[in-house]
Amino acid sequence: MSVIYILITVSIVVAVVFLIAFIKAVKSGQYDDDYTPSVRMLFDDELKPNKTIKTEKQKSI
Repeated sequence: MSVIYILITVSIVVAVVFLIAFIKAVKSGQYDDDYTPSVRMLFDDELKPNKTIKTEKQKSI
């Protein structure tokens, strides 16, 4: 039974350590994305639906 208490304690300590590491990474700007906004306009055409190209049959109607 004492093994369960040890495992629960260790798992809570590990979870707290990972939470602290995550918060520290967010505050230091680890997840800030400076590259994508500057390049998004170059790939803007790929996000829009393709324009239909009129064929000779469509032009004659």
